[in-house]
Amino acid sequence: MQVTVRLFAQLRERAGRRELELDLPDGARVADALAAVSDLAAGLPLVMAVNREYAAADHPLAAGDELALIPPVSGGATTAPHVAIREEPLSADAVVARVRDPRAGALVVFEGVTRDVGWLDYEAYVEMATERITAIVVAAVERHGLCAAAAEHRVGRVPLSEPSVIVAVSAAHRGEAFAGAREIIDAIKAQAPIWKTEEGEWVEGAPPPTP
Repeated sequence: MQVTVRLFAQLRERAGRRELELDLPDGARVADALAAVSDLAAGLPLVMAVNREYAAADHPLAAGDELALIPPVSGGATTAPHVAIREEPLSADAVVARVRDPRAGALVVFEGVTRDVGWLDYEAYVEMATERITAIVVAAVERHGLCAAAAEHRVGRVPLSEPSVIVAVSAAHRGEAFAGAREIIDAIKAQAPIWKTEEGEWVEGAPPPTP
C-alpha cells in the first residue's frame, strides 16, 4: 500500500521536497514508516499525525493515508508529553518536575480535587483516554509554544481534598502558560473517556465530541 509522508522545516530541507511516497506492506504502522525514513529523521524528536490527527508509533496505517512528520516547532517542544492514568495518589511535585525547563519563565499547575463529598470514584477507558489526553497536550504545546506539558489523571477512589487530575505546563511567558494549562484541562474534561460517581451516584456529563 502507498502512504504519503509530509515533511516540514528541517525534514523538508534534508529531503529537498515537501512529500514522499512510501510503499508499505498491508498492516503497517506509523513505526514502520518511521523506520523507512530513519536516515532522514535521524537526531530529531518528532511528533506524528495521521490524516491531521496526532498519532502514536503503533497507530495503524491504511492505503492513501497522509502521515505528517512534525519536528520541533519554533518556541516550543515536540517531544512526547508526559501523560499517565494512575490508581495511586497523584503528586503535584512529580508532575511539575516533568515540565521544568531552563527556557521557561512561567510554570502553571492545575489540581482538580474532590470537594463537598467524602469521595469520588473514577473509571476510565484507559487506553483511549491516554491517547486522547496525549493528543490534547501535544496540541496545546504546539498552539501556545509551551516548553513542556504534563497531565495525570487518577482512577479508583479519590478521597476528599485529594487530586483527581493534575496538569502542569511551562512556557517562556505567563500568558502562554495560563492559556495552555486552561486549554488542556478543559479539553480533558470534555473529551477524555473518564467517568465518576459521587459516593456511589453517577455524575451526569455530556457526550464527547465526534469527528
